[in-house]
Amino acid sequence: MKSFEKTVNIITAKSVAQLHPYTPGKPEKELKRELGIDEVYKLASNENPHGPSTQVKDAITRALDQLHRYPDGAGFDLRQAISQRFFVQSEQITLGNGSSDILEFVVRAFVNPGESVVVSQHAFAIYELATQQIGGEIIKVPALNFGHDLLRMAQAVQQNTKVVFIANPNNPTSTWCNETELRQFLSSVPEHVIVVLDEAYGEYMEHLDQAVGGWPNSVQLLEEFPNLVVTRTFSKVYGLAALRVGFGLSHPLVADRLNRVRPPFNVNLLGQVAAVAALRDLSHLESLVATNHQGLAQLAEGFKQLDIAFLPSKVNFITFFVGERDARSIYHSLLQRGVIVRPLANYDLPNALRVSVGTERENQIFIDGFREVMDVLSDQ
Repeated sequence: MKSFEKTVNIITAKSVAQLHPYTPGKPEKELKRELGIDEVYKLASNENPHGPSTQVKDAITRALDQLHRYPDGAGFDLRQAISQRFFVQSEQITLGNGSSDILEFVVRAFVNPGESVVVSQHAFAIYELATQQIGGEIIKVPALNFGHDLLRMAQAVQQNTKVVFIANPNNPTSTWCNETELRQFLSSVPEHVIVVLDEAYGEYMEHLDQAVGGWPNSVQLLEEFPNLVVTRTFSKVYGLAALRVGFGLSHPLVADRLNRVRPPFNVNLLGQVAAVAALRDLSHLESLVATNHQGLAQLAEGFKQLDIAFLPSKVNFITFFVGERDARSIYHSLLQRGVIVRPLANYDLPNALRVSVGTERENQIFIDGFREVMDVLSDQ
């Protein structure tokens, strides 16, 4: 066995040997097994705690008798629904098994080994992982007030830079760039550099009762900047994380390249029909955004009462800071109480944790549990 271990080490691609796999939020069942507890509250993965609408569930039920068939590899119905919602041509759409699929397609389609990709400090970890997988070079630009410093990111672009990733809003810091900032950035970047605008949480910004001022119209930007790719997901506000559906919008020539590396049947049948139904149920979407906004206020008030610093947020999570206290220890103390949050040391935020917005009851259980943990620490 040791000889085979040596063999595997030798034959593994260098870029893969250096990878550290992405670590998702701790699963509920795993914590239940470890601690032997019945009730667990998962507030670690920015999921929608209310789930999809009845219309979406009905669409899934109607499709169950087709499980023995392959899905439509081109995703015609879903592409049509996206086209109608976002006022783009079907040829501009690339479907993904979650929007992370599209992020990887961009790197595979445009970045050669040794070429560079520009990202921001504190940005979504998948950008770096996707680049490392193909032997690309990461240029990480220090954050500005926990967000993207677009001026320095533009200055960081090198002759061999092929892609820039911008998370808007950013996970895990909830910071965002306005249209003026983005337009200036796009105008300064060479046409040969693909700019990916990751809008996984975009619906939370544009569907508030009073839409966020300055929030960019990314579809209009697409018309002006052919090197722009916009990504969206159905895993967050639409509540379809288990089905893994996302999409990218881009110039038809860029979409053509992305679709060349897209695996066949990468979006399953149930995911496609659920996503179509979700796009049509606008009232449910707006209701979820409003409920999420209330949850944000509940969590923010809890942090204020505990005198805990946190980053302002309009999305479905809040990053908060525990000062000189051990964030990892607090994370484990919350696990003992059945509450799963997300430590952020791997995002260069060692004294921070991220909590997703849950139901009103889940939010309160987190606040109460966190207060208990902080009281214990104060007594030590």
